[in-house]
Amino acid sequence: MALVSETTTERVTVYTDGACSGNPGPGGWGALLVFGGREREISGAEPHTTNNRMELMAAISALDALSRPCKVDLYTDSQYVRNGISSWIKGWKAKGWLTADRKPVKNDDLWRRLDDANRRHDVTWHWVKGHATDARNNRVDGLARAAIQSMRGR
Repeated sequence: MALVSETTTERVTVYTDGACSGNPGPGGWGALLVFGGREREISGAEPHTTNNRMELMAAISALDALSRPCKVDLYTDSQYVRNGISSWIKGWKAKGWLTADRKPVKNDDLWRRLDDANRRHDVTWHWVKGHATDARNNRVDGLARAAIQSMRGR
């Protein structure tokens, strides 16, 4: 069942988070998509990854879960993701996916995917303080951690 109908112009609210047990180590990501009073949780895990990769996968997966282009308010507790997609990526792309130091951009495979997903939607990127009082941020953190445990068979 699609979360978003074909005819609406309302905004979709998305919360994302990534987690890692060790960095690198087993990692998980979680996302909550909220639209028209309905909610959808998604999550996933990888056996060997980094926290930054899981933060990126949460945002990519959430945007990819939308069945058509949408206006999105995306909330993340990752300054890496928010700053990367909002400002750093322009320079990386202009320099052929190199940093200001002329070194390859870390996680460029996921940055490219996030860039594609971001361009399909009208996304406003928001930062929230992690592990604080934001209930939805805490909820997606729990989804990410649960995904790690599920992958481990616990």
